[in-house]
Amino acid sequence: MNNDYLGLDAGGTSTRAVVVSSDGRCRGIGKAGSGNPTSAGIDAATTAIRSAVTQALTSSKAGTVAGAALAVAGAGDPGNRAAIVAALSDLVVVEPVFDFDVLAAYFSGTASPDGYVLLSGTGASAVRVEDGQLAGISDGLGWLLGDVGSGFWLGREVVRAGLAPLDGRGAATVLTGLLLDRLGITPDETPQGGRTATLVAATAALYAMPPLRLADFASLVFTAAGAGDEVAAGILDQAAEGLRETLAAVRTPDVEGPLVAAGSVLARQPDFAARVAPGAVVATDGLAGAAVLALRHAGVLVDDAVYRRVTSSLAQLTEV
Repeated sequence: MNNDYLGLDAGGTSTRAVVVSSDGRCRGIGKAGSGNPTSAGIDAATTAIRSAVTQALTSSKAGTVAGAALAVAGAGDPGNRAAIVAALSDLVVVEPVFDFDVLAAYFSGTASPDGYVLLSGTGASAVRVEDGQLAGISDGLGWLLGDVGSGFWLGREVVRAGLAPLDGRGAATVLTGLLLDRLGITPDETPQGGRTATLVAATAALYAMPPLRLADFASLVFTAAGAGDEVAAGILDQAAEGLRETLAAVRTPDVEGPLVAAGSVLARQPDFAARVAPGAVVATDGLAGAAVLALRHAGVLVDDAVYRRVTSSLAQLTEV
């Protein structure tokens, strides 16, 4: 009998759901906004998760699923997990299993049960995987305490470096103009309380955003560095060094498996990924890992053949 299973990968940027059959064929997908209850809030997260799951079930024409694996960033709190289960109760009648979002990232790049994943998206961490389980993790401490080299970290450094010349404290950088353009602010040297109107407007706009929105500015550092900006290049040097240190913290001679580079920063910047993690498999779609987790939790052996069916069928769905 060929059962269907639900896999979910919910992070700070987006929420993705997939219905996969026991032979590894992905049959339906769904996508919504941030599903991280810590950063987005539990109401917004459950709304996004329900929307993505509804889309996946509808597009797959699966009336029910025999199992569900939910990889949700920021869902460690039992109350958050209970709220997510409640939000899906009429869609998923089986008891879902919660797993780590970093494992979904890992299995998006390989079927091997042993190896490593270096993740840089909105947050950043490195994980050692043994026998398909999370065996060690470094960083992933969140935007306030860590996540060195993440999209948030890069965006915050872009903003700091871009504003510094306006405050008379930093070297001139292309980042200033890029930042002001992104904010829709026209330079204005009119004094306001000892500062320029430009700086006043920029700081007001930035403080009006939720802190994690600083990740939206991460891409500017790659644009500026590509134009030869030394300040931007220095930020990328620090990010690369921080990510390498994070990865080194989980490496052990006992595990020689593959290295997967995942997350929006590394997936969208392959040159940077190659610099930080030479030889890594760059996983561009965390949804494949969600499908693998759903199958693994159902007791399905995900060998190379099944894994290829997962990735190839998922590619066909995303091309539609």
